Amino acid sequence: MQIKKGDIVGRYSYGNDILFFVDRIIKTSKNEKIAILKGLNIRIEADAPIEDLKKFNEKETDKFIRGIEKNIYNKIGKNKSLEYTGKILHLDGDKRYSEKTIKYYKKIGLNAIVKNVPESKQPQYVIPLLIKYNPDILIITGHDSMIKNDKDYLDIYNYRNSKYFINSVLNARKWQNSSDKLVIFARSMSEFL
Repeated sequence: MQIKKGDIVGRYSYGNDILFFVDRIIKTSKNEKIAILKGLNIRIEADAPIEDLKKFNEKETDKFIRGIEKNIYNKIGKNKSLEYTGKILHLDGDKRYSEKTIKYYKKIGLNAIVKNVPESKQPQYVIPLLIKYNPDILIITGHDSMIKNDKDYLDIYNYRNSKYFINSVLNARKWQNSSDKLVIFARSMSEFL
């Protein structure tokens, strides 16, 4: 079976536990094909040899996603004492996840504004958006990955987007320095969505 850009796939080596869409296919110096993958339901980037990939059809993909959504909503539904208050402003670097996030927020009844802002532009947009929407909670998410061949995992400059998340939080704190008045969550990977 031919794997191409845009296909929905799982990895045999991981028991097809996560579904991905194929972002692109590259060739290695040894002329092997490697797929660059982005998580379909979990914010993750990965790569895998083409021969390690199982292609999922639309019906299989829908069934997989429905199972995950049912699990999330069952967990939320069991906690009847949970009250949702406050306004959320969520900046997300990935358009697909922005759209999914809006659906989830609406489905569980949260007051949220979701804006798709590329990670590199989040620091410059965060204050104008905070001024416009005046939220109680700010969520900043997006993709991140190590820069090829860097090994120092503790140096944020060895990551593509970590510095943007940090600068976004610093800018948000310039606007509102009280963590009682503005709660901030910022992370590059999320297993919530």
